[in-house]
Amino acid sequence: MSTPPPSDAPAIEAEHLVKKFGDFTAVDDISFSVPPGTVLGLLGPNGSGKTTTIRMMTTLSPPTSGTARVAGHDVTAAPAAVRKAMGLTAQAATVDELLTGRENLRLIGDLYGLPKKRVKSRADELLEKFSLSDAATRVAKSYSGGMRRRLDLAASLVAAPPVLFLDEPTTGLDPRSRNELWDVLRDLVRDGTTLLLTTQYLDEADQLADRVIVIDHGSVIAEGTPLQLKDRSGAASLVITVSRPNDVDEAVRVLDGRIGELHVDRDARRLTAPSEGVSALAGIAAAFTEAGIELDDIGLQRPSLDDVFLSLTGRRAEDPESARDTAGADTIEQENRV
Repeated sequence: MSTPPPSDAPAIEAEHLVKKFGDFTAVDDISFSVPPGTVLGLLGPNGSGKTTTIRMMTTLSPPTSGTARVAGHDVTAAPAAVRKAMGLTAQAATVDELLTGRENLRLIGDLYGLPKKRVKSRADELLEKFSLSDAATRVAKSYSGGMRRRLDLAASLVAAPPVLFLDEPTTGLDPRSRNELWDVLRDLVRDGTTLLLTTQYLDEADQLADRVIVIDHGSVIAEGTPLQLKDRSGAASLVITVSRPNDVDEAVRVLDGRIGELHVDRDARRLTAPSEGVSALAGIAAAFTEAGIELDDIGLQRPSLDDVFLSLTGRRAEDPESARDTAGADTIEQENRV
C-alpha cells in the first residue's frame, strides 16, 4: 500500500502542462490541483485533450513542458513512485477475458508483488465491494459490459492506491450500470480516495465532481464547482407546465405584467421565463389557482452543465470533433497504442 501525501498537500497537481505532437499542441498550459479525498472532473468533448492529460499524469507520456505530481511524487523525476501511488482505469477495459474475475484480480496482486495471503483476501474483498462475488469463477468474456467495467475498476484498486485516475469510465454503459458505478465511486471517495475523472457526460461531472475543469482545444476555458459554473451560465428559470392545452393563452395573460420575457412552447404546454427567485413562486401559483388554471408543474430550473458548455464553446459536449481536434488525432492515437 502506498503512503498518501500529507493532508495539507495536493494529492494531484499539474503546473503549466504542455504536450505537443510535432506542430500539433494537444494540451496547452493546463494547471490544476486536487486536494486529498476529493473529485476533480476534467470535462470536454472528444479530442479536447483529456486523455492526453491523463497519460501525462500517469507517466504513460512525458510532458513536453511543465510539471505534474501525484501523491507528492514528480511524474518525470519519480515515475516508479507515482505508479505505486495511483491506479488507472483507462477508456478500454484491460481485463484478461480468458481468466475468471477472481483470477484477474489475483494476477494484478501478484504483479504488484503483494503477499499471497493479502492478494487472496483483497481479491475477495473487491469482488464483494463491486457486486461480482457471484460471478467470481466465471471467465471475464462472459461478463456484461457493466460487470467488465466494474472488474476493470476493481483491478485498479488491488494495491489500495490513494489516487485513482478514471478516463471516461462509464462510456458505453447502460444507465443502470452507470448509476451502480457512480455509487461505487462515491464510496471510494468517502473512504479517502482522490479521483481525477475525465468525462464528456455533463451529468456525470455534476453527480460526482467537487470541482470541474472545462477544457477545449487543449486549454482550460473554465473551472469551479458545478454550481459556480452553472451560475456563470445565467440565473435559474421559472418553468410552468399547464395541464390543459386550452389554458395556455389564459396562462400567458395571468403572467402578463408579473414577469418579463416569456417563452411559450404550446406543444409542450410549457411557459419559461427568467426567475425572480423562490419568493415569487407562491404569488404566481396563487394567481393560477385564482384563475382556475390547473398546473402539472411549477418550479425553478437551474442551468445544466450542458448549458454551461454550450455557452462557453458554442456547441454541445457530445458534438463531433472539430477540424483542429482531428488534425492531430492520428499522431495521438499512434502514441496511445505504444
